[in-house]
Amino acid sequence: LVALTSLALFSPNLLGDPDNFTPANPLVTPPHIKPEWYFLFAYAILRSIPNKLGGVLALLASILVLMVVPILHTSKQRSLTFRPLTQFLFWTLVADVAILTWIGGMPVEHPFIIIGQVASFLYFFLFLVLSPFAGWLENKVLEWH
Repeated sequence: LVALTSLALFSPNLLGDPDNFTPANPLVTPPHIKPEWYFLFAYAILRSIPNKLGGVLALLASILVLMVVPILHTSKQRSLTFRPLTQFLFWTLVADVAILTWIGGMPVEHPFIIIGQVASFLYFFLFLVLSPFAGWLENKVLEWH
């Protein structure tokens, strides 16, 4: 706690983005504008759709899909301890969000565009299709035993 307090009080710019310290030129747009790290996954989803309106709708859907998760949860068992398929989907989601966060910080170039589109599709596919299907399948396995 003392280290965090001293960092915040004595050198608050130590962990800041180095681009904030370059002098601004009003005639030139910065080549790489990106949000803070915790918004990068949503920024990657925004950039993965070529249409501007579609990108904004996908960005909103990426946040709203988190509100739909309790409705789509079909499993009778709440814990992940005895649900290996859902455990696998959870770790796939963690890896997908990490990839989206990484892609959000990369420039808009050929390999990163395709990776971002695939990762964005997987993000929605995990929440809207695979997670309810895994709950349904695991319920069927519980009924068999």
